[in-house]
Amino acid sequence: MSTAGSRRSARPLLAAAATALVSAVLLALAVRHGWLGPDVGRGDEFCEAARDGRVRQPANAASNAGFVLAGLLIAARAGHPDRLGDVLPRHRGLATAMACLVVLLGPASAAMHATQSAAGGWLDLTSMYLVASFAASYALLRWRQWPTTAFWATFASLVAACELIGLLGDGVPVVRHPGNVAFALLLVLAVVLEVRLWSRGPARTRLRLGALALATMLVAFGIWNLGQHGWCDPDSWVQGHAVWHLLGAVAAYLLFRLYASERVTPPRR
Repeated sequence: MSTAGSRRSARPLLAAAATALVSAVLLALAVRHGWLGPDVGRGDEFCEAARDGRVRQPANAASNAGFVLAGLLIAARAGHPDRLGDVLPRHRGLATAMACLVVLLGPASAAMHATQSAAGGWLDLTSMYLVASFAASYALLRWRQWPTTAFWATFASLVAACELIGLLGDGVPVVRHPGNVAFALLLVLAVVLEVRLWSRGPARTRLRLGALALATMLVAFGIWNLGQHGWCDPDSWVQGHAVWHLLGAVAAYLLFRLYASERVTPPRR
């Protein structure tokens, strides 16, 4: 017999769907009316040639639908408490928050590729900061055994720190922008802590899901680089940066599955 705490809830999916709808409508209006400002070439280093229509880089923009789909899949699973492991349900609202953040990655990144505006570029980077800060903060929460309120304080602090680092300007080797460095460092911190959490116990995740998420991100990063330095057909609808988006969405979903796999192992007698 199911209890009230284990009943299926439609709230996570409704929240993620509302996030998707509102953000997509706002993006469409912003593109149509030029709310994000003029095209300053932001994102033009990602190979795809700017088109004459309202959407400047249609392939790179459209591929961000993968994040929306990933966020909705996360939300659908978040509505089943019995499929969230033993640890994630203790922190009310975090599964839904992650679903909404992954959804937001889509329209935020699409804003840059659709408009090539400075504001669109800021939205793109900020959405990356949000997801990376979530991963690092959730790992720290479990490592230090903090309450959920400490998670939100850490999360806000990390996002603010990323924004400050992002103001340092361009010119970073390989990753181009200091904001990308901040994004990568947070993911590295999350990876290190996830491995240490697994080693420490008693709560353990299915670490292979984390390995798959990491491998997917590394492949995506390789393609991200190839799309700028080798594999580049500006007029093609098959863009390396678009593949980066799609693989990033897969990695985000796998990361959530890692969190949802965490079970507390009873101590051996």
